[in-house]
Amino acid sequence: MKNTVNVLGIEFINKNFNEVIEILKNNIQSNKKSFVVTANPEIAMFAYEHPDYNAIVQLADMVVPDGIGIVMASKILNTPIQERVAGFDLTVRLLELGNEHKWRIYLLGGKEETNKKAVANIASRYPQLQIVGSHHGYFDWKEGIVTEEIQAAKPDIVFVALGYPRQEEWIVENLPRFSKGLFMGVGGSIDVLAGEVKRAPQFFRRLNLEWFYRLLKQPTRWRRMLALPQFLVQIFKIKLSDKTN
Repeated sequence: MKNTVNVLGIEFINKNFNEVIEILKNNIQSNKKSFVVTANPEIAMFAYEHPDYNAIVQLADMVVPDGIGIVMASKILNTPIQERVAGFDLTVRLLELGNEHKWRIYLLGGKEETNKKAVANIASRYPQLQIVGSHHGYFDWKEGIVTEEIQAAKPDIVFVALGYPRQEEWIVENLPRFSKGLFMGVGGSIDVLAGEVKRAPQFFRRLNLEWFYRLLKQPTRWRRMLALPQFLVQIFKIKLSDKTN
């Protein structure tokens, strides 16, 4: 079985959830610096249409299939990915492991109040975790103050919640300045950690309809949801092209 599967030009890791966690855990415990992208169809489509962002995603040490649409696409292309690896589930499991191993965590992003709420909830839920710093997402990149703060804190994990493409752009721009740490874009997960947004109930997740639940709760997301049919159109074009070649 291939370790990665190419979907729309992105090499997605082809491992199950526990295998992905094991890789990330080993990286953290060996002080290996790593960059993880959690990509759903929306992100994959954006990368397909924006070469600069695509180049950034290509630099990731791991791209996980965060979206049932990615798994569906891999099956259409006859290169099936084992399973969806949800970015939020990944985040929660890393926090649990961080609590067990007393890892050092830095949380970057979100509105100031959202960031504070997320930090407070994480500290309450995972008391053995060391939250060595946090900062909201509205800062001047050029000043470098946040980067210096993270350098001094020496975290094992930096969760970057700036939304794509900014979170991946920030990671790639600043990664050379750090000696260790797992850097992962977590986007809207910070809103869930802060308790400002509820995750879809288990019923919706089990049916792979988490996206539909989010749309019901946030109807303004419909424009973003248009990326999914556009993504599938491109996948079928690739499928047809492969048949004719």
